[in-house]
Amino acid sequence: MVEIFNWLFGQYADYSALFITLELIAVVFGVASVMLASKTNILVFPIGLISTAIFVYLLWQWQLFGDMFINAYYTVMSLYGWFNWTKNKANNTVSDHINPTSQQDRALKEAESAIQVERLSTKDLPILASLAAATMAFVALVYYFRPVINNGFSFEGTVLGLQLFTWVDYTDMLTTALFLMAMWLMARRKIEHWLLWIVADAISVPLYLYKGLTFTALQYVVFTLIAIWAYYEWQQRYRKQPQTAYA
Repeated sequence: MVEIFNWLFGQYADYSALFITLELIAVVFGVASVMLASKTNILVFPIGLISTAIFVYLLWQWQLFGDMFINAYYTVMSLYGWFNWTKNKANNTVSDHINPTSQQDRALKEAESAIQVERLSTKDLPILASLAAATMAFVALVYYFRPVINNGFSFEGTVLGLQLFTWVDYTDMLTTALFLMAMWLMARRKIEHWLLWIVADAISVPLYLYKGLTFTALQYVVFTLIAIWAYYEWQQRYRKQPQTAYA
């Protein structure tokens, strides 16, 4: 048991108390944001911004640049998603005033979020493919020049080449693409974004354990379970909501 504990948490002996505290705070806010997303609660975005901002700083310090890019992108997409969800909720509120429902129906709508969810459409596929290709190319470029970055952005004495890539780097490229596609679909309120989260989160658990970030790995275990449950929740919400109110 002691050996397992040391394997999971031994690396934290070399971390400062500040880094450990920040990682725990980011994990807590990250889990909270996913829970809010499962309930289509618009607070998912401001809560998530706290988590991603902290992870951007930590991952830069740990020189995990692919993961840092994911969280930087999350930060940008959270702002976009916040705007998109707010606009959709405002439109639905106006629609409710124009088309009043029965007291029972209104009570049901008030009990649920006014955010309307949608299914993936064929017009989304080219955008997803382009996003995935651009993301993998960008992350590959970052890892290609990683020796230069780690050398204080100096080419002196550095060696570059694809032969320096490891399986972790290639896995990072894959998960980064999946996460970025999922975040874009989430901002667009697409149900299928949860399927991408499930796959990417499940892959990230052993990946972060290998990187020595146990708390973050445990976070992705929770993320995977929430995503499975949330996919069912969003499908239920889609079936219950009016099928005419989409943005």
